[in-house]
Amino acid sequence: MALFKKRAVGKPGEWYYCLHHRKVEEGPECPAKDRFGPYRTAGEAGRAMETARERNADWETDPRWHDDTPQDPER
Repeated sequence: MALFKKRAVGKPGEWYYCLHHRKVEEGPECPAKDRFGPYRTAGEAGRAMETARERNADWETDPRWHDDTPQDPER
């Protein structure tokens, strides 16, 4: 008999994209370090890598995130 129960992270009905297995999963199947989510639908989870690429591209082109440009001291 185990003294401590292993707690699952997430709930059934929540969808994740597993980076290790490269597939959509419902509920907590793989460790949190290996997944994106939760998403509301399996379709959203299936687009996880595309969404990440879009967000990365937005970040790369957002001037607010680049410290290599001189800042206006008046701000």
